[in-house]
Amino acid sequence: MTKKRYAIGADIGGSHISSALFEIEDGRLIGGSLAEEKVNNQASADEILRTWSLAIQKTMGFAGEGELAGIGFAMPGPFDYQTGVSLIKDVTKYDSLYGINVGDKLKEILNLPEAMPFRYLNDAMSFAVGECWQGKAAAYRKVVAITLGTGFGSAFLEEGVPVIEGDRVPKMGYVYHIPYQNGIADDYFSTRWFVNEYHSRTGIKASGVKEIAGRVGADAEAKQLFEDFGTNLGHFLSPLLLNFEADCLLIGGNISGAFPLFGPSLTQVFNNGKVNVGVVISELMESAAMAGSARLLEETFWKQIKPLLAKI
Repeated sequence: MTKKRYAIGADIGGSHISSALFEIEDGRLIGGSLAEEKVNNQASADEILRTWSLAIQKTMGFAGEGELAGIGFAMPGPFDYQTGVSLIKDVTKYDSLYGINVGDKLKEILNLPEAMPFRYLNDAMSFAVGECWQGKAAAYRKVVAITLGTGFGSAFLEEGVPVIEGDRVPKMGYVYHIPYQNGIADDYFSTRWFVNEYHSRTGIKASGVKEIAGRVGADAEAKQLFEDFGTNLGHFLSPLLLNFEADCLLIGGNISGAFPLFGPSLTQVFNNGKVNVGVVISELMESAAMAGSARLLEETFWKQIKPLLAKI
């Protein structure tokens, strides 16, 4: 009987690590294999990597007699995605990892063979890859994925593979830096826009989008804020979607939970501009990045995405 082949997908967040085991052939998440650990991102490199290894070790235990093909990591940048060397510095998190080959160190801690594949992909791309593999976006061919939260993440995918260059997409598939109104897109499509704009309009300092959303029923300004957000997002995205000839807009991140509040105005802009896309809200959420990074161990997909790593 052929052993089942598994891959671990690990999502490296700003203050945590999440990892899970996936069956490579069909992408099935192995029940119970999700492990999470809080991480002190200002600790020493050794402490950070040992904390990461705790989660990975727990997940590894669910492989049983199956073959572990390798580990994929959804990593924030800057990072050398070809070699596994962290280039993060001067951002108050993970500075101690700068210049370290995290894969080599983790293999030592976990007592894994040097030859075991460790593969890496940008975290926003990993999210999009996972959604196009296991989520509702799998039904579409050309997907623009955005994450709305503390920042504005994005990726453009065709047949599940990121597109990072050419006339159809912004360089690297990044849109956060594109000029918009009196600043850049990241200023308008992130948590801080909601907090700052709500304070400007009402004088009230809210803790975040969730609090403002909770006020919508009794606060006309809060309701209008979400409508304005959707309208702005629609106008910003429309030319990007049309240029890519996208058939799907995938929305993830914490703010996506408020889609019922900003979705109607967003889709109204699309309808007015004849932007014909399916709008899909992530249901996988954080597990999408783990699935996407685990897919790096599927060899057919890896051959498609490996050439991109030098350019990310």
